[in-house]
Amino acid sequence: MTRASAATWPCHSLKADNTFEAIAREWHEHSRNKWSKIYADDVTKRLENHIFPKLGHRPLADISTTDILDVLRVIEKSGALDMAQRMMQTCGQVFSYAIITRRIDRNPVTDLRGALKTPVRKHHSYLKADALPEYLQKLESYDGSIETKLALKFLLLTFVRTVELRGAEWPEINFDKADWRIPAERMKMKDLHIVPLSKQALAVLEELKKHTGNRKHLFPNQKNPAAFMSENTMLFALYRMGYHSKATGHGFRATASTILNEHGFHSDVIERQLAHVERNKVRAAYNHAEYLPERRKMMQWWADYLAGIAPKK
Repeated sequence: MTRASAATWPCHSLKADNTFEAIAREWHEHSRNKWSKIYADDVTKRLENHIFPKLGHRPLADISTTDILDVLRVIEKSGALDMAQRMMQTCGQVFSYAIITRRIDRNPVTDLRGALKTPVRKHHSYLKADALPEYLQKLESYDGSIETKLALKFLLLTFVRTVELRGAEWPEINFDKADWRIPAERMKMKDLHIVPLSKQALAVLEELKKHTGNRKHLFPNQKNPAAFMSENTMLFALYRMGYHSKATGHGFRATASTILNEHGFHSDVIERQLAHVERNKVRAAYNHAEYLPERRKMMQWWADYLAGIAPKK
């Protein structure tokens, strides 16, 4: 919301309920309809753990840039650089909301640009093309849980995010149309995502149905069948196969992206299949089927490529 729309907001005087915590909770309530429940709960916990103990009781108008920086420095010194950046952003949003609702006139967080250490982004380890044949051989010989083995096969064939795979539910799969439609609420960017399913991916699902077809999730949790598979399950399987430092579940996305780019597939088609950020929000509402025919061809090519380099049975 812009300042131009501020007239639609009620005018508040500076009084006892204009503490940082009171306004932050009001901002949270106003914003939560845009968030998933998990994210909304996370925002509350972060505020309660990191900000409210020091600043929650203070009137928002009395909080200075230095006050905010002192609190953020504590988080930063603990080594949680990402968290410090996130909390700076959250505080900034609270102050912006207070400006819109006429509690204060300026946002002290804007003066903190560049004040915090920038986290070093670590890229997920991933397998290069020449390492894939050995990986596929080890995966085929994996003697652990069949559900875990099939999860790793399906992950490589679809290169979705691991959380999207682990939370997959059977009604999302359409065998007739050969696609998997991941609901918006389970996607990082909150937009419906279509995953075309190759013949090989469908074969994996047909095998999986024999084991978990009567469950809600494709990959149920072994200890709690009502929940879905833990991320550690796949990581442990990779560790057993000797890939604890060479690959991660998420890294298969980089593997697929690199190879598909090298083989001439259009970058826009690859990026759309990876469900990366769509900058144009208007366009985002309509793009779940964008490049779908090209994506179907690409996903089948990818599955055929993997089959071609896999060990022969």
